[in-house]
Amino acid sequence: MRKTLLVTAVTSALWASAAQATTLYNQDGTQLDIYGRISMGIAGGGPEFNSAGNEIDDGIEFVDVYSRLGFRMSQAVTSDLTAFGRLEWRFRGDERIASQAFAETRQSYIGLESKQYGTIQAGNFDSLYYQFVSVPFDVYLDRGLLFNSTGLQSRGDSIGYYTPELHGFTSFIQLKHYSERGLTTAEQRSEGDVVAAQGGVRYQQGPFKVGLGAVENVVRGGGNGEMLYGLIGAYDITDQFTARFGVETQDNSETYGGGFDTVGLGGTFTTGPWAFTADVYSVERDNQDNSNAWAAGAYYKVSSAFDIFIELADGDAPTVSRDVTLGDLSDNVYWLTGARYLF
Repeated sequence: MRKTLLVTAVTSALWASAAQATTLYNQDGTQLDIYGRISMGIAGGGPEFNSAGNEIDDGIEFVDVYSRLGFRMSQAVTSDLTAFGRLEWRFRGDERIASQAFAETRQSYIGLESKQYGTIQAGNFDSLYYQFVSVPFDVYLDRGLLFNSTGLQSRGDSIGYYTPELHGFTSFIQLKHYSERGLTTAEQRSEGDVVAAQGGVRYQQGPFKVGLGAVENVVRGGGNGEMLYGLIGAYDITDQFTARFGVETQDNSETYGGGFDTVGLGGTFTTGPWAFTADVYSVERDNQDNSNAWAAGAYYKVSSAFDIFIELADGDAPTVSRDVTLGDLSDNVYWLTGARYLF
């Protein structure tokens, strides 16, 4: 079986925080847990030019690496039905700025979970597409995930439902509402209120899991108005090595562009207190330049609550050939190193 301490080091931030949760109260079916992490690092490198083509400073900086604090609540209603809630903030731990003390309400939702009928939840939560499809590639603390992530047509004004697991299969559906309420006639958009839908199915059995999902990637939520599809999975080849493969695609829009096909391949290897990750991507864009990308990381568990890490990522790497030099390969490489305390 996969070693818990090592999985904590390399899986998603949500899983890591959950693993370290401390129970504050647990009586008569009511439970309250607190969890979080303080994460500090030093970052440098990355692109030398912004999207507008202007040169930017890519020097070294002391950074907060997504520190957070959260509460998880649950109460047993019946032997089959549980009410639950969750509240999580992201805070800036590297600077003393009052306005950024809690920079983001990352999670805030409530719901009901039935072992027989499934789970329904509403509020501000991670995209169900991310939770059931793209999460196998979310092994990096910062950059490195090129498939769509937690905020995809989610995070606020959302309602989602997923079924109990049946013979390895779990289905999900989510709706996010973009409202025009409170806007004047001049402020309202021509399309009025918009609802973005997403759904799919995940299969997991033993060492294998794969998710297939589709998202109505509406313009209001940062998309191009076209459907996005993903097929992403992982396989535990041994107790120490997990391989992952994924494909994500979206049609091009005549008005907004944004069409692409992304293929990703990666793996995680664990040994003792160490964990190592590596991923490569090929991205083909409609009406834009294609690109390659890669990411790699090393993580060491000092204790069950404290780890140190180093990560490298290049979102637009050159194709390896005889004409490519070591300097070409090292240009624009982003690096991050630091430590985390989880509780």
